[in-house]
Amino acid sequence: MDKLNYKIDVFEGPLDLLLHLINKHKLNINDIPIFELVEQYVDYVRRMKEADMDIASEFIEMAARLVYIKTVSLLPVHEEAEQLKLELSGELIEYRDCKLMAEKLSEQSDGVNHICRKPQQLPKDMTYRLNHEPSLILSAYLSAVGKGKRKLPPPIEAFNSIVAHKIVSVNSRIVYIYRRLLKSARAKLSELFAASDSRSELVATFLAVLELVKNGRITLSDDNSMVSLNRKSGKKQ
Repeated sequence: MDKLNYKIDVFEGPLDLLLHLINKHKLNINDIPIFELVEQYVDYVRRMKEADMDIASEFIEMAARLVYIKTVSLLPVHEEAEQLKLELSGELIEYRDCKLMAEKLSEQSDGVNHICRKPQQLPKDMTYRLNHEPSLILSAYLSAVGKGKRKLPPPIEAFNSIVAHKIVSVNSRIVYIYRRLLKSARAKLSELFAASDSRSELVATFLAVLELVKNGRITLSDDNSMVSLNRKSGKKQ
């Protein structure tokens, strides 16, 4: 992009500046080249600081937003960057259309006498008559929810699989199986796994059965469906 020459006081806000940059360099507003745009925008904010101007907070916020989009665009998986660029494009298109409509209304009002009167009470009709595809409504809902939750911290439940993961030891399952067989001497193999409520517990139970068979503490039936206590524990199987 060519070096931008501009007057610092001509832009009403960050969207106005971004729209100027896009129009000046004939960029695609529906697919913003963020790497080119962020450099020009940040340079404008820097010039404002050099001129000792009071920089509005929205200009700084937009600069941080552009830098963040550029950063996530460098990641191997950059679906978030595409979504953020799409949201920014939508805001710019909406701002552009409003600006064009304001200019047309301003032209039409030139030379017309303005008549002021008291506000009139108009009847309200809250019926929504437009029809939309269900997929578009779902997409709009998910987009709105995403905007509201993007800056919120993740819920505590999101860390349950990391910090609250239950680890079951093989020794604890050996004790469980051995005590179970001391009471009844025989049991179905499937019954030993029925009480397991997690993958860790299932794996630990399976390894415990193998360890007990190896040490001769229990024996399996010919069809491997029954487990029985081997009171001659010194005998290897």
